[in-house]
Amino acid sequence: RQHLRCRSLAENTEVVRVVHDLRTGAPGMAREPFLSFERASEPVLGDPHDLAFGPDGLLYIADKIGGRIVRMDPDALEIEGSFGGGDLLQVRVISFGPDGRAYAAVTGVNAVVTFSFDDGEPILEAANAGFQRTEGALAHSNGRIYVMASGTGHLIAIENGEVVAAVAGLFGAHDVVEYIDGTVCVADNGRSQLVQFTEDLETIRTLAGCQFGLVGPRYLDIDDFGRLVVADQDAHRVLLFDPIAEDVIGVLEDGFPGRGPMKFDDPEGIAVRGNNYFISDSDNNRIVKYVMVTN
Repeated sequence: RQHLRCRSLAENTEVVRVVHDLRTGAPGMAREPFLSFERASEPVLGDPHDLAFGPDGLLYIADKIGGRIVRMDPDALEIEGSFGGGDLLQVRVISFGPDGRAYAAVTGVNAVVTFSFDDGEPILEAANAGFQRTEGALAHSNGRIYVMASGTGHLIAIENGEVVAAVAGLFGAHDVVEYIDGTVCVADNGRSQLVQFTEDLETIRTLAGCQFGLVGPRYLDIDDFGRLVVADQDAHRVLLFDPIAEDVIGVLEDGFPGRGPMKFDDPEGIAVRGNNYFISDSDNNRIVKYVMVTN
């Protein structure tokens, strides 16, 4: 009943106020930001979604409206180049495998598109279609590709071109990431929760309920401490989770859309490298960089 009440509250016109109340009142929720703002790119992107570091150290960004993958210098936050040329319709995700290949979830054509690189230049290798509303793609260290077909609610594991595992019931889910122990975490936007699976897609745990305050989790990443960093898009904020303790330990923003330090408008993607956290501030058409100061 508590979960159903959370959903009904999240779906009405008072969602922002509810999120604010959860942030300031829910047990375990931090009231202070867990990161410090460093800089933001110019608004040169078109609804950027997921982002990831490539083998060359650059940020690769799924630029949805542009139908392309953008390369960005993570220090200057300036565009170094792009590929796709507008043909990657509604691209949502970019993921790099241990072999250096890039896998893009291209929602507009219900496919995962694979690129290899020759002296840094992308080469289109394959386009595997048939995944309705492809919202997530993970190139796992085990060699499998995990695909989130959001339209049918199926998370699918593919190995050597064959489906080796699948789980249903994840309608509307988005990102798929590899946890530090090789397990798989999914941002289940449709049910406002996070789900952790084994590599063979058996459920380990679910983070759901009012105590977490999730409204619209889209994409996420793992930091060096094994914590989940989640873009809670519909609440215009970023959350830091301890999945073992099953607790929210940090919050960025207050649930209201905006632009500037500590403000987001529909944040989508997350990429973490060391103490640097990069966030796709999607409706502001920019990438923002935050830093965690530790001793």
